[in-house]
Amino acid sequence: MLLPENEGQRLEVLNQYQILDTPPEEIFDELAQLAANLCETPIALISLVDTEREWFKSKIGVTTSEIPRSISFGSYTILQSKILIIPDALQDERLATNPLVISNPNFRFYAGVPLISSSGFALGSLCVIDFAPRNLTVKEEVVLQQLARQTIRYLELHRQKVIDDSQRSFNLLFSKNPNPMWVYNQNTLQFLDVNEAAVIHYGYSREEFLQMRITDIRTPEDVPIFREYLRQKHTSLHFAGQWQHRRKDGQIIDVEIVTHTISYASYNARLVNIRDITKYKRIERTLQESEARFRVISEAIPIPLIISRLSDGLILYANSELMQTFRFSSEDLVNRKNLDLYHNSVDLEAMLEALNQNDSLQDYELKLKRADGTDFWAIASLQYLKFNSETAILTVFYDITNRKNVETKLQEQNEFLRKIFESIPLMIALIDANGKLQWVNQEWESVLGWKFNGFQTSNVLEALYPNAEYRQYVINFMQSAQRNWGDFRTQVRDGDLLDTSWTNVKLSNGQIIGIGQDITERKRTELALKAQAEREQLMRTVAQRIRQSLNLQDILNATVQEVRDLLGVNRVVVYQFDSEMIGTIMAESVEPGWTVSLSVEIHDTCFQTGAGVEYYQGRKRAIANIYEAGLTDCHIRLLERFEVKANLVVPILLEVSSKNPGSHIWGLLIAHQCSSFREWEENQLDLLDQLTVQLAIAIQQSSIFEQAQTELVQRQKAEVKLRHALAEKEVLLKEVHHRVKNNLQIVSSLLQLQSQTLKDPEVIKVLRESQNRIESISLIHKNLYTSANIGQIDVGDYIHNLAASLLISYQIWPGKIVLETDIDSVSLNVDQAIACGLVINELISNALKHAFPNQQAGKISIALRNIGNNIEMTIRDNGIGLPDNLDWTNTDSLGLSLVYDLVTEQLEGDITLERNRGTVFKIQFTQLTLHQ
Repeated sequence: MLLPENEGQRLEVLNQYQILDTPPEEIFDELAQLAANLCETPIALISLVDTEREWFKSKIGVTTSEIPRSISFGSYTILQSKILIIPDALQDERLATNPLVISNPNFRFYAGVPLISSSGFALGSLCVIDFAPRNLTVKEEVVLQQLARQTIRYLELHRQKVIDDSQRSFNLLFSKNPNPMWVYNQNTLQFLDVNEAAVIHYGYSREEFLQMRITDIRTPEDVPIFREYLRQKHTSLHFAGQWQHRRKDGQIIDVEIVTHTISYASYNARLVNIRDITKYKRIERTLQESEARFRVISEAIPIPLIISRLSDGLILYANSELMQTFRFSSEDLVNRKNLDLYHNSVDLEAMLEALNQNDSLQDYELKLKRADGTDFWAIASLQYLKFNSETAILTVFYDITNRKNVETKLQEQNEFLRKIFESIPLMIALIDANGKLQWVNQEWESVLGWKFNGFQTSNVLEALYPNAEYRQYVINFMQSAQRNWGDFRTQVRDGDLLDTSWTNVKLSNGQIIGIGQDITERKRTELALKAQAEREQLMRTVAQRIRQSLNLQDILNATVQEVRDLLGVNRVVVYQFDSEMIGTIMAESVEPGWTVSLSVEIHDTCFQTGAGVEYYQGRKRAIANIYEAGLTDCHIRLLERFEVKANLVVPILLEVSSKNPGSHIWGLLIAHQCSSFREWEENQLDLLDQLTVQLAIAIQQSSIFEQAQTELVQRQKAEVKLRHALAEKEVLLKEVHHRVKNNLQIVSSLLQLQSQTLKDPEVIKVLRESQNRIESISLIHKNLYTSANIGQIDVGDYIHNLAASLLISYQIWPGKIVLETDIDSVSLNVDQAIACGLVINELISNALKHAFPNQQAGKISIALRNIGNNIEMTIRDNGIGLPDNLDWTNTDSLGLSLVYDLVTEQLEGDITLERNRGTVFKIQFTQLTLHQ
């Protein structure tokens, strides 16, 4: 959209007419109707073009009052100085796509005359419009232009009327205005007029003012600044500012001025409205000084604070600590509301509500939001105050993020511990120093049947331990807090007693944590295990007596005593039948005061008549009450004779023979309860049953012992003869070993003598090696005939003596070659000992000859270990080692070949060689006994 070059001034002049948006006027409507009639068009308009619209002062043929300037035809008309005629809008490139042309109302013809003011600005147009293409005659053009001029005349009259009204209003407002006002020449700065308020306020008379320029009331230092200010504002219609003026009496006052460009008596002038703000400036300076002090103090405070307006939350002030905490810049806080600081608007609303109820608020905890979107926790304190004459809220924040994180972590840990305490299969209770229950876990409530709420006003220990003396014992245990476990009988809600075990932890604040568990089942198990252990102990005692003694009476006496102690009965007896079923008490253990039955012969007719047939079949009985067990009268009378009220009866059965399976009854093992009737436990009857097996063994063993006495005498005679023969054999073997050893020593001496007659070193060396081999064999035989066991040799002494003789044979200086031995207690037969001796002889000789050249010092170690059924022998030296290219299993060396053959064939073992830092031979073979 094209604009006139003087668009700004044009709009300013248009506004001076004050005609836009005024009601329709008859004179303008008559001019528009006349234009439509004379040009014979359905539409005629008197329009004024505003900033964004074309407004119709008068309209013929249309109902709308205005259209957007971007599609108006008048925006093109005001660019012309003469009439604008468009015969066919569809053919005009400016209007071919205009919505007024291509759609309803489909304008085609347009003719408009610009309405040019007396100052030369096009304000709008007088136009006629048709829906069909056409043109105007010359006469119609002339008439339309004349009507346009007539329209301008009426517009000028309207403007003049507005000016006259404004002038009258101006004169009234100017002269009577309570504020100083004046008019000055914009070019010469000469005062043209002043009102009465200016004369009174500044002290100059009106005549004095009219002789002055406005620079005369300025302070000298302000004049250049003021002139530059006027130069910059020269084109502005109005401007405002604050300055300092000087009154006639020399007083400098602060003023606020507002200027407007006006035409005054044909002068290009400015109207100035003045407001004395000296008082306010003084207050402002005081406030500024106060604010400066406030800012210094607030900036020095090391905590974030903010002042926000109460009405809308606008931030009026924030110190640097707050901007640093919230990561704001100074620009970020411009026109920002305090709502932007809070993570949740609900928190702010709740906090303001609490403030409204209490006039101040302290330590309100909430979550805040930084400029970068991150959150942190803080406590806020709020207070109402007046700030710049406005009701405001002072808010001080204290960052508690670290504390909150610690609290959160502690809460998580507490929740974690709570879950552990709730799920752990132990009872846990917290009790204060006065015995009041503070907290329990679910296991405590589940096991004891009590609820935590039931002990809010009562003492938990009184409920769990009703007996005062026992309760004091529990309290003493708790207060000791020795962290050891103690077992107690605890009463549950239904009145039953549970076996529980507790340990206590005493806290620094005097509270006690009790940790307990239900051990009722464990106690039962312990009692059962104890009973089982006692039974087993009894079994071991009887079995030990059987093994240690062949005296049947000792075994029976020990058995009845142990059974009575274990079962806690009044009497225990062993009762033996003879062939005619007449019984005798063979052994008895009875409490003092009860009838003694030992050695009493009992003629029990009940057994003789077959009443005891069930015992023959191995039946055992536990009778709690002899009068209710269905016993025969004769049996009851027999029991009454010995004051029996309840008893346990188990038969003692013996095997007939191994070739003839079956058993016969020997007697009975009986436990009597004389003091009262008694309910027996099943394991007590089983105990007696097991004991009868041991007793049967003892009885049979005693019988066998008697039979063995004769055989033993005969065997002792044979043993004497065998010992004499063995002694003669050992003497003969030792004599043989002694002779063999002497013969080997003779051979060794002959080799020694032979070597002294030879000159060839190699031959001497060979003879010495042979001599060493013979010495090793000879040493075996020497050890054999001096040993207590002529079939086995103590290898430790043998190896040590053999190694020492080799060092002497090779004339090794003492301390030059260190010999270490680490020999387990190993015994070898003759063949293995000879083979081992030869192997050690060869390997040590080889080390002494080759491992330490040039009289080099070194160490040789020999180790012999028992590894299960095998023996491992290790010969090690730290010398120069065997050459890497030497295949020692296939060599011309007699010594190494002899070693390999002895190990693999004679000992039937394995040998390995290690060449790391010297030479190590590891030999492993199976140990053989003399019998093997």
